[in-house]
Amino acid sequence: MENIEFFINNYNTEIIIGLSIGFLLLLILFIVMLLRTNKAMKKYQQLVQDMDGVNIEEVLMGIQNKLIKNDKHILEINEEIEDLKTQLTFAIQRVGFIRYNAFDDMGSELSFSIALLDNFKNGFIISSIYGRENTTCYGKPIKNGESKIPLSAEEMIALDRAMKGETGKVTS
Repeated sequence: MENIEFFINNYNTEIIIGLSIGFLLLLILFIVMLLRTNKAMKKYQQLVQDMDGVNIEEVLMGIQNKLIKNDKHILEINEEIEDLKTQLTFAIQRVGFIRYNAFDDMGSELSFSIALLDNFKNGFIISSIYGRENTTCYGKPIKNGESKIPLSAEEMIALDRAMKGETGKVTS
C-alpha cells in the first residue's frame, strides 16, 4: 500500500495528465458514437414515417413479400416474352417489293410483286398484273426461300429482296 501512495505522490502530475487525455479520448469517442446514432435514427425515422404503431419487423416482412410477388411476376413476364419470340419467328419478317410495267404499251408501273416471308424463309409471293382490259392477281407459296411453281423475273427480284431484307425499292 505504501508503494502505491509513494507512486501517486511522486507521479501525481503525470497521472492527472494521462487521465485527462483518456477523458478527452473518451469524450471524442462519445461524440462520434452520438453522431452515428443520430444518423441511424434519422434513417430509421425515414423508414417508418407515417407508420404509427408499426413494428419494423412487420415493415420488412411486407417488403419481402412484395419482392417475392415481384419475382413471380417477372418470371411470368419472361415466359410470355419467350412465347412471343417463338410466335414471332413465324410472323412475316421479310418483305420484298417491286413495281414494274407488265406490258410495253403501259406506263406508271401499275403491276407489282411482293414477297412476304417469315424468319424461316417460308411465305408467299403476291403478283398483280395490270392491263388495259383487266387486272390479274395471283399468289405462289414459298418454302425455304424457293417456290415449286416457276417464278417470273420480277417475282424472283421480290423474293431476292425479301431474303436480303431490301424492302421498298422502286425499279423500272
